[in-house]
Amino acid sequence: MPSAREMRLRIRSVKNISQVTKALETVSASKVRRVIQAVMASRPYAEKSWKVLLHLARQPGHESLHPLLNEREEIKSVLVILVSGDRGLAGAYNMNIVRATLQQFNDFPCPVEYITVGRKGRDMLLRRRKKVIAEFSSLPAMPSFMDVSPIGRMAIEEFTSGRADQVYLAYTNFKSMVVQEPVIRKLLPLEISHNEGKLTAHNVTHTTHSVFTYEPDQNEILNQIILRFTGVQVYQDILESLASEHAARMVAMRHATDNAMDLLSGLQLDYNKARQQAITNDMLDIAGGAEALAKATRQG
Repeated sequence: MPSAREMRLRIRSVKNISQVTKALETVSASKVRRVIQAVMASRPYAEKSWKVLLHLARQPGHESLHPLLNEREEIKSVLVILVSGDRGLAGAYNMNIVRATLQQFNDFPCPVEYITVGRKGRDMLLRRRKKVIAEFSSLPAMPSFMDVSPIGRMAIEEFTSGRADQVYLAYTNFKSMVVQEPVIRKLLPLEISHNEGKLTAHNVTHTTHSVFTYEPDQNEILNQIILRFTGVQVYQDILESLASEHAARMVAMRHATDNAMDLLSGLQLDYNKARQQAITNDMLDIAGGAEALAKATRQG
């Protein structure tokens, strides 16, 4: 059984760890609230852009209006933007999105290249010898649209140059503080599908029958909207991943703190038993010594 001194050192170590995990839980709780506010603030712009895009897509020959709407007949190469975290201590957050991405693209019928957002995803892909053509890490704690716009621009350049025939976005969708879902969806070409006579698209809560007046002309408006909205999609999904990461870290740190407190309770109980046993042994030694001294006195 460990000595009382060793038990005190273990108790002190567990207390220090519990303080760290509690602090990380508090920081993550604060950050996740801020990210959720940013997600909600960006949604109206994204939905309005989709409404205009849907209206333009109703026009005859919309496939030829912009290159980012054109589906390639032959898929020769695919680009995947993988969004993960820069740090660990977030439970299975990073592993879940990387595992889902590899399951989707490991046996893909054409070459797959990756752009990684976050060091954890980059490291996992490199360990598996995947081709990473670019990586973005150390984003600000609350990134702005300008911070992530280079990612969208690079994806657009890869698609329009022909180096990638499809671009996918792998991220983690924030559903609640305890549920985060890995999502893999096509980013380019933009998909606008007809469903029972209605146009549907990503993140549209309702269809629109609005009448728009375009100035100077719809081609120029379409060119601006598609480029900007592609960047908005990347930005919004990165915010979703950030919210998921902070929520996962908050939950993981809460569990770690609870486990540390349970361990601390057990260690304290063992320490009290060891200390009580030591006191009992000391008392027995004193009593034995006193008895031996008294016996020796009587015999003398």
